[in-house]
Parts: sequence; structure tokens; C-alpha cells
Amino acid sequence: QVQLGESGGRLVQAGESLRLSCLFSGRAFGPYSMGWFRQAPGSEREFVAAIDWTTTQRLYALSVKDRLAISRSDAKNTVFLQMGLLKPEDTATYYCAFRTSPQPTDESGDYSVWGQGTQVTVSS
Repeated sequence: QVQLGESGGRLVQAGESLRLSCLFSGRAFGPYSMGWFRQAPGSEREFVAAIDWTTTQRLYALSVKDRLAISRSDAKNTVFLQMGLLKPEDTATYYCAFRTSPQPTDESGDYSVWGQGTQVTVSS
């Protein structure tokens, strides 16, 4: 059974950078994809970025494409989300998610396993 654990969220100033990590444990039993989503208070969960298991496909939300980068370290069983030039509107709880398919998507309903989330707060 796959389990996910996010870390790295904290309070930062606008313009700073931050790297979130998602530790993957368990066995995937086949090709899979990983995604990052975020949810701000009073808002719906929204897609941020996703990556396939071969790291040849990456998807990004248009609103963050120029400031974020998703990557993986198979040796560390970890997926990273590098965020730069953070803005107050990036404030949210960030979740990583697992999908039992090699094709990453931007739909939260396509992901079957979720972490508990890590809080990112950007002050102006």
C-alpha cells in the first residue's frame, strides 16, 4: 500500500523560494504518476504540477508554470516541488498525490492516494 508524506512547508516572505518534498513509501505495482495540488482556505483544491514515473512528462498549471518545477529522486523515493518568487496568493496547504497510471493529469479525481498536506504561508 502506497503512503505519502509531505514536508517543507513554512512561513516565507514574498519573493523567496521554497522546496517541498513528498516521501513515497510502499510498493506501486506498476507505472504511476505523482502530482502536487494545493488548497487555500475557502477555495477548492487546485492542480499545481505532476510528473510521470519516467520523469519524461511534466505538467504544470499555467498560473505557476514559470515559477515552479517538479522533480523526482528515485533513490530517495521522493518527489519535489521547487517554488520560486513566491506570492501571497501561493498561500495554501500543498498535497502530493499518487496515480496508478503512467499518464499524469491535472484532475484530482484521477489520483487515488493523498498525503496529509504541508502548509505554505507567504507574507507580503
